[in-house]
Amino acid sequence: MKVLLIGVGGVGEAIAAMAKPRKWVELMVLAEYNVKRAEEVQKKLGDLQKFPVEFVDASKQESIEALAKKYNVDLIMNAVDPIYNEQIFDAAYHVGTKYMDMAMTLSKPHPNDPFNKTGVKLGDYQFEKAADWEKKNLLALVGFGVEPGMADVFARYAADHLFDEIDEVGIRDGANITIDGYEFAPNFSIWTTIEECLNPPVIYQEDRGWFTTAPFSEPEVFDFPEIGPVEVVNVEHEEVLLVPRWVKTKRATFKYGLGDEFIDVLKTLHKLGLDNKEKISVKGVQVAPRDVVAACLPDPAHLGEKMKGKTCAGTYVTGTKDGKKRAVYLYQVADNEQCMQAWGCQAVVAQTAFSAVIAMDLLEHGQWTGAGVLGPEAFEPTVFMEKMADYGFPYGMREM
Repeated sequence: MKVLLIGVGGVGEAIAAMAKPRKWVELMVLAEYNVKRAEEVQKKLGDLQKFPVEFVDASKQESIEALAKKYNVDLIMNAVDPIYNEQIFDAAYHVGTKYMDMAMTLSKPHPNDPFNKTGVKLGDYQFEKAADWEKKNLLALVGFGVEPGMADVFARYAADHLFDEIDEVGIRDGANITIDGYEFAPNFSIWTTIEECLNPPVIYQEDRGWFTTAPFSEPEVFDFPEIGPVEVVNVEHEEVLLVPRWVKTKRATFKYGLGDEFIDVLKTLHKLGLDNKEKISVKGVQVAPRDVVAACLPDPAHLGEKMKGKTCAGTYVTGTKDGKKRAVYLYQVADNEQCMQAWGCQAVVAQTAFSAVIAMDLLEHGQWTGAGVLGPEAFEPTVFMEKMADYGFPYGMREM
């Protein structure tokens, strides 16, 4: 498989590191706006032939298409902030190659009632073009990291093997990670974090469809394996938009353990307008406030040695089996120290990356096939779950 990797930040680096020992990966182009960053990763990988470096401007579709044609790639892997998703998605369609991302095209809140009604939903842009991809017999695999991605595979597995009827699919994410030397340092892209945490969270109910609520709503304490109890709150996330398309459930939610301090910082950024992704004029220079915030914070890709602890991602499913009530949590716990030793990447980005590489593996070997715009739930789940331990990220299951 020849892959055009758009974006070589923390997750992009982890994808490349996990792809390096896989013989079925013939080529992975490290395409970055910041060429020095891509060269840094290439040097770590130590294989210039398998991992060539290229400049790309992800805001320009023609820039992406030119690289895809130059290397005759089989797959375009989108590993940049989702503000560029439309251009990358359309580039893959135009050149006729497979596409994969880890976060779908962005939402836009309802103009009049944002905390009750959906506006443009996550992934709407992509799903509206599904028929075009089918006609061209092309596959766009959307939402395939860990959450969304692995968590959605778990939902499909639960529906196929663990439940007769599902009441709720609830993605639950928590961690006990600390970062030495920083008062505030997100362990994932702050751009993406602001987007998903300050937008109105989406909830799905069978009798109501998709609707929204206020950010950080419906707090609950969830007991995470190897971590313990963590308060989690509603956050906008792709799983809620993906799961009900393929899995029959009465309700779907996503809740994330952010912590009071993190929530307070996000609320302050919003009050000051620093979450704005639209450019404003500052002394004659056009700049997006959110980009300034990101530039002021440490790069999550370089925080690994200062991080301690574990992160847990998983899918909490309730319903009935053989006439009896059942509740199961399918999960994966990533330990930062182990991820640094194995991949040279911190736990949060490593946990996000491994699912994408397994998906590439399954596509390359014909175990997953399809055409159109498909989420992780559209595929047979056990072949993915069987590979997780081989990639260093075994899953667990807890009866709740």
